[in-house]
Amino acid sequence: MLSTIADYTRLTKDMSKSLTQVADEPDVSRDTDYFLSHIGNVKTIDDFLGDYRLYSYAMKAYGLSDMTYAKAFMRKVLTEGVSAKDAFANQLSDSRYKEFATAFNFAANGANATSTTAATTGTATQYVTQTMEQNAGDQNEGLRLALYFTRKASSITSPYQILADKALTQVVQTAMGWSPTISSSDIDMQAKMITDKINLTDFQDSTKVTKFVQRFAAMWDATQAQSDTSTNPALVLITGASTSSASMDAGLLTTLQNIKFNR
Repeated sequence: MLSTIADYTRLTKDMSKSLTQVADEPDVSRDTDYFLSHIGNVKTIDDFLGDYRLYSYAMKAYGLSDMTYAKAFMRKVLTEGVSAKDAFANQLSDSRYKEFATAFNFAANGANATSTTAATTGTATQYVTQTMEQNAGDQNEGLRLALYFTRKASSITSPYQILADKALTQVVQTAMGWSPTISSSDIDMQAKMITDKINLTDFQDSTKVTKFVQRFAAMWDATQAQSDTSTNPALVLITGASTSSASMDAGLLTTLQNIKFNR
């Protein structure tokens, strides 16, 4: 049986220690040292975008690595900042752009934009966290999703925030036992499903967040175990073609029964 819950518990039991271990990895340490020692030299958006090593580090820190190539897009994000309601970053459904523009707020702070705590040590902390989640995902995608949800949970105040984020949506759908096909249905109906079943204020409570993530992890492992059994010919021969959710491991069923997320 997969062990997303065990891995999640191991990493989060002492999160500071887990993050320190990642920060001390040679590649991470080297890149962070470069970032912290050079970001203060950046005074303009052109300076920022012109230093690929700094820029790509910052993009990864805010989960935007896949958009590193889109410099014109990111220039617009940075140029307009976040102060105006109609600023580009504020109009995007993905909150990561607003977080990035807030951390590197050239629009409001000009040449001092890179001297703030958010732009320096805050970004370095984000980078280490992203790296830890990425490393976790290389071994177990469910673990990456669990860590990501734990980090973002306290900022969730609306079901539409969940629906605008594919990773958050996947965690909620999995935890609640909903088919991913519901994502093709009306967005307002999906939002109502979430608020009908989940009290979003519970995500302000770390204990309740942990319980919800544990439920997700158990459901994730159950789904993966079923998928592996049903698609692996060797397992089908060993366990028999009748293998289904009805024959799910008794220990896993007990785990699911013990992890209930009630309103």
